[in-house]
Amino acid sequence: MPAPTEIDTSFLQLTSIGQPTVLHKGSRGPLVIELQRRLMSAGFDPGPADGFFGSQTEDAVQAFQKARGLEVDGLVDSGIWHELGVQFRPAERQAPEGAGFSVEQLQTVLPNCSEMRATEVLPYLNKVMAEADIMTPQRQAAFLVQLAIPSGQLNLFEEPDSGEQYEGREDLGNVQPGDGPRYKGRGLIPLIGRANYRAAGKALGIDLENNPERAADLDVGFRVAGWFWTSRDLNTVADEGDFEEINRRLTGRDRVLPKHVAFYRHALAMLTH
Repeated sequence: MPAPTEIDTSFLQLTSIGQPTVLHKGSRGPLVIELQRRLMSAGFDPGPADGFFGSQTEDAVQAFQKARGLEVDGLVDSGIWHELGVQFRPAERQAPEGAGFSVEQLQTVLPNCSEMRATEVLPYLNKVMAEADIMTPQRQAAFLVQLAIPSGQLNLFEEPDSGEQYEGREDLGNVQPGDGPRYKGRGLIPLIGRANYRAAGKALGIDLENNPERAADLDVGFRVAGWFWTSRDLNTVADEGDFEEINRRLTGRDRVLPKHVAFYRHALAMLTH
């Protein structure tokens, strides 16, 4: 069972009493119990107040949202808490426009990024954000979440699988034997496939096609992320708040997991409150 101050999700835990958090289907813990109790008091049936955000609780949240004229997405953010009568203190730290992150600010958004790791990656993160003009909270939140999801909150720069699943993938430019493992996913926004390594290397002036391991180095990994971001004009999309379109341009997939949307909302809340 999670500790009393934690939410059992892959991306978020409370950093201090009183800060807002986002709950969604699959969340567990004391805040889910509080949510369930308040839904009951408001006349909605989330099922037993057992601390598990299951299908019945999600149905109750959606019914509550519909009744209040809110977006019906089943996610419980600070706005829903407010409607339920829960007030949160503003976050103590924010990322002002025109500034990069401090270690404390980064850990507020990414609690699973240790102080040592945050200190290590921060110079590269702030540098690429400055170079790519990712200097507003809206842009920073979207960028950071897209880095954090595949990297386990900036802890993993190379996919653990062998890369055999990419062998023979001509659509990725893998036309030579061994290209799958050689050009497996590396970096924060992962490069996958010979063609992508070649394109990124050409744009950055680095021979990544012949030195693919460099994409897993801190300096190159962050530069590759910046290349992905700017080459797809994602600042414009971030300014519009369209997280799903950002995901679509980076991954080619239309579907965005609810927990990733919740992660984005959490990051934005931490940077704007």
